[in-house]
Amino acid sequence: MKKYMIGLLVTNKYGVLTRIASLFARRGYNIDTLTVGETVNPQVSRMTIMITGNDHDRDQMIKQLRKLHDVHFVKEMVAEKSVCRELVLLKVATDRSNRQEIIDAANVFRNKIIDYSTDAITMELTGETKKLDAFIELMKEYGILELGRTGVVSLKRGDECLDGTNSRSLKKPRVRKRKTEE
Repeated sequence: MKKYMIGLLVTNKYGVLTRIASLFARRGYNIDTLTVGETVNPQVSRMTIMITGNDHDRDQMIKQLRKLHDVHFVKEMVAEKSVCRELVLLKVATDRSNRQEIIDAANVFRNKIIDYSTDAITMELTGETKKLDAFIELMKEYGILELGRTGVVSLKRGDECLDGTNSRSLKKPRVRKRKTEE
């Protein structure tokens, strides 16, 4: 079983997320992570869905997603050809004896400490999933109190966009000429 990342551009309206999630449920696939957000165009949302399966599962889900009316573009986001990031908020139990160790580990992983008390430290982690998983595993020995994850967000590398356009295919904005006063 492998993890697959699927990128979609969908109509930004109520019910679309439900229809897409229902499609996965009806087919017996579990969504590992799901992120959704408005794009530059407020009428379009971008979705990144992570699933676990085989090549056939991935191909079937992409085919089924393309059949949905409100899905404009669907593409597998290959990790080597994409920039992928995830956000984690992590609260770890601390005391005087281990506080500096936790802070040092957070600094090595370039995490940001966003809340600090005598009994706990809350950190913001951003990066690739493997890096975040490694840090979470390291923090288990100190005692994880709470954990929240956003799911993966991904963009194609370079100037290629999910919908197949790129910087060379974009039209330059028209500049209106001003009338000169006489």
